[in-house]
Amino acid sequence: MTMEERLTQIEIAIANLQRTVDDLNEVIIRQSKDIDSLAKENKLLAAFIKEDGVKPLNEETPPPHY
Repeated sequence: MTMEERLTQIEIAIANLQRTVDDLNEVIIRQSKDIDSLAKENKLLAAFIKEDGVKPLNEETPPPHY
């Protein structure tokens, strides 16, 4: 294998690695956005439960059929 062939193979390998890094970076960005969205939703749900949502069983009104 000549030096030029070796350099070509190295350039091809680097290009493939760069494509992989770019693809992984896109995944990380998307996951970060998803995590941010889920964290906001979780915070809203926690606030709802704390303020209005779930009451202790002894404070719950029984359903009408009881």
